Amino acid sequence: MDTLIRFFQEGGAFMYPIAVVLVVGLAIAVERWVVLSSAKSSNRQAFDRILPMLQKKDYAGVMNLGKSVDAPIARIIAAGISRMAQSPRRDDVELAMEEGVMEAMPRLEKRTPYLATLANISTLLGLLGTIIGLIQAFTAVASADPAEKAALLSSSIAVAMNTTAFGLVAAIPLLLIHSMLQSKTTEIIDSLEMAGVKCLNIITHVQDVPRTRTQDTSAAKPQAAQ
Repeated sequence: MDTLIRFFQEGGAFMYPIAVVLVVGLAIAVERWVVLSSAKSSNRQAFDRILPMLQKKDYAGVMNLGKSVDAPIARIIAAGISRMAQSPRRDDVELAMEEGVMEAMPRLEKRTPYLATLANISTLLGLLGTIIGLIQAFTAVASADPAEKAALLSSSIAVAMNTTAFGLVAAIPLLLIHSMLQSKTTEIIDSLEMAGVKCLNIITHVQDVPRTRTQDTSAAKPQAAQ
């Protein structure tokens, strides 16, 4: 702990903004992880409730569920059923569901790109602090006693490098967390699309069965007449 405190104190003024960037990035990461985990869990629970309703043709129950829960999948399926009441064509229902997925994507991807930006800012702040530290070191060495120049220069450079090291220490975890959150977001979006296709197949299959029977009956009448 003493070594870390000494490392932070010897880094200069740029250590503080880097620390602020790190804290802000970690706060965003925790918030995004909680939101994505909650969305994944709520989608799974909502889909388990929607699937039996669709199989029973309880479309009113699906619509009420889409209004009462915050799961994106419930709103997507409800949007498809709402469009089905206006147009029974599969393409129209599919477009309504795709629109629901596009509406859910910004909420899932919100603030995640900030982590990559904060990682870059942390690295740049570390480099800037090192450059300013080196400028101050060479300026001090220029007016120092010749016998002390080597020792003063080496110690000043070591202090200046602390900001670069701390900037990288802050940037690397933020980049790793950014990649993890992006993968988690992509997984949730793919699951939404897959669940939408499954529900769409159930809905269209229910609609196509009566039509097929009607066509078979109409085709059998001429044969009977003959």
